[in-house]
Amino acid sequence: GEDYMANVALIETKTSRNDYEGRFENAFEFDRFALCSTYKKKVLKADVDIEINIDDYDWVILIGSEALKYYTKLNSITEYSGRLVDDKFLPAINPAMLAFKPEARPLWEESKDNIIKYISGELKVEKLGEDKCFGIDDSNKAIQFLQDAIKHENKFVAIDTETTGLYPRDGYVLGISISYQKDHGAYIVSDIIDEEIESLFQELFDKKTVVFHNAKFDLAMLEYHFNFKFPNFEDTMLLHYCLEEQPGTHGLKQLAMKYTPYGDYEKELETWIAGYRKTHKVLKANFNWESIPYEVIKTYAAMDAVVTLLLFSKVYPAVKNKEHLWGVYKDILIPACRFLTDVQDIGVPFDKNRLSKSTVLMQEDIDNAVAKLYEFDSVKKFEEVKLKEFNPNSTVQLRELLFDFVGLKPTGIKTGTGAHSTNAEVLNLLAEKHEIPKHILAIRKKSKIKNTYLDKILPQLDTDDRLRTGFNIHSTTSGRLSSSGKMNMQQIPRDNPIVKGCIRAKEGNKIVAMDLTTAEVYVAAVLSNDKNLQGVFKEGGDFHGSIAKLVFNLKCKGEEVSEFFPTQRQAAKAVTFGIMYGAGAHKISEQVTKDSGEPFSKHDAQVVIDGYFKQFNKLKLWIDRSSKFIEENGFIYSYFGRKRRLPNVKSDNRGIRGHEVRSGLNFLVQSVASDINLLGAIDAHNMLKEVPFKADIFALVHDSILAEVEEDAIDAYKVLIRECVQKDRGLSIPGCPVGCDFDVGEDYSFGKFAKKYDI
Repeated sequence: GEDYMANVALIETKTSRNDYEGRFENAFEFDRFALCSTYKKKVLKADVDIEINIDDYDWVILIGSEALKYYTKLNSITEYSGRLVDDKFLPAINPAMLAFKPEARPLWEESKDNIIKYISGELKVEKLGEDKCFGIDDSNKAIQFLQDAIKHENKFVAIDTETTGLYPRDGYVLGISISYQKDHGAYIVSDIIDEEIESLFQELFDKKTVVFHNAKFDLAMLEYHFNFKFPNFEDTMLLHYCLEEQPGTHGLKQLAMKYTPYGDYEKELETWIAGYRKTHKVLKANFNWESIPYEVIKTYAAMDAVVTLLLFSKVYPAVKNKEHLWGVYKDILIPACRFLTDVQDIGVPFDKNRLSKSTVLMQEDIDNAVAKLYEFDSVKKFEEVKLKEFNPNSTVQLRELLFDFVGLKPTGIKTGTGAHSTNAEVLNLLAEKHEIPKHILAIRKKSKIKNTYLDKILPQLDTDDRLRTGFNIHSTTSGRLSSSGKMNMQQIPRDNPIVKGCIRAKEGNKIVAMDLTTAEVYVAAVLSNDKNLQGVFKEGGDFHGSIAKLVFNLKCKGEEVSEFFPTQRQAAKAVTFGIMYGAGAHKISEQVTKDSGEPFSKHDAQVVIDGYFKQFNKLKLWIDRSSKFIEENGFIYSYFGRKRRLPNVKSDNRGIRGHEVRSGLNFLVQSVASDINLLGAIDAHNMLKEVPFKADIFALVHDSILAEVEEDAIDAYKVLIRECVQKDRGLSIPGCPVGCDFDVGEDYSFGKFAKKYDI
């Protein structure tokens, strides 16, 4: 009745002065509790002394991640904030954090509104009945369902797959989920898919626009295992990425909780999997979806397609109505998704024999470095006093060795528990004072290369000696590609050629790498319309030398600068690269001192910066104008229409505000340079399908495009890729396209591997 009052409890981690009545607009009454009654910086399970009977309450509001974890075993407070968990719990981020994290305000506002609506009964989690959401393991039913889908007037059909692996060659498709009308979906098991059903699927894909969530995954699986073709597809994950570029916010489950009435519909399935793993002692990484019985998985699998279609109806119009975002989605993200599906399928070529040898070589390298470590007097002394062998992997022993036996002064950097840290940053600082930390760093680096790359690549190679890993277009705020999966191609060690040397073209081919040269500065020169800076590009020759000549008014030729005025060239280079990232005099002075080995004071640096901006004043005006726009609006668009949201310009903290503006400026050039590269690669990949020679683009790493090319076709390939990358997309210096550098070699180290290892 009208007088029914819900019983509500609010639980925070520790008692605080937060005014929750005000925060929740006095919409309901509640009893207030804390997990821990005494103040602790970090509340551990052992500190919890709350006295409450949860069953006395209809609703329990959980503030912050500790309370969420204690009652629901869930970890991500941002994912569940404002969502209903287990029909009773309403988690929310701690509103106290808004003071220093203004970007969390929209999440708090949405969470607060949802919690008020759940408690008042206005919001409810819905569940679809068996008549709306079901499994199909009978071919006649599958035929009927597909025919209905083909006939239905809806132009869009959502498709999702359940698979036994993350890559087409490592597993197969267990079943395909379909939703062609609102709140209605089915999961068809693969076992019953025969030729007739296959042709009905293809008819459906030809007639409708197929909607995926993370199309790159499902496309690869369905094309490889069934040879399906998809003339038109959309991707809800990429649509959402246009609306919110923060990494980690694009999961289907997260978006289902945010945009649909079905809440955390997979919770029961996750509980089933956790139970299965416990009973059968299976690690999370080793769990196979094949283990889930059809009766258990069918509803959840069908729900994935239902949710995808519903999500599409919300995010598609939101992107389509914004011209900039629609352009990015249609002209960059969808073509890139298609392109990267192909690139991943081509795979990275490895030399198996060289990999095996390299693993042995690297181990020898590590063993030698460790042996040298034991020759230091301090290490011998440590072992005499401690009566045990020194273990370089033990932080406790390393701390004692460096600070007690070598006598180095601690840097002041501490671990979470308050002890002196021995992390990479600390070792780098200490390495300037003593050989041992330098040595430890080298051992750690080499071990990392062996463990992260060499040991892991070999067992993951496919039968054609290629490694198929992932490239992502939705994992960075700038739109640069990231790489993940079997190997992160973006993080291959640069200063040791051993991994690059194992990426080797097959017989009769070469590896060709095309790199954009000073692309970000080129973009800045065009966007700012700074004729002086554009002039440096037109002139050609030594870029940094020419800039130094202008800034310092040097009386020599541009190409002579590096010989006669190396420090000035270094200073000009540091300012050129630092300016886009908002580097001030302090940073520039440090950089030049480090690079040139000559002391370069803060005053010297300021003089260069002033001279630089005098010379390139249009660039300065553009930087100031863009910074002002970011400060006033909290967002900015790139030349290609990507939106970068920068809510922290509203922070009370000056440092945070400054960092946010610099991120925005950096985005303006970095994002455009990477899009030029990506669009060039997509065009080239499409043209390569039509040419008489064989060349395969197999990776994009930072600003370079890697391909495996037939030896006779290298010149033709270079012409083609240069034409695609330098194509005028409305962003060129007239008569002077962006620069392309080429490296060609047997392997990706371009001779450095052979030089160092002689094999």
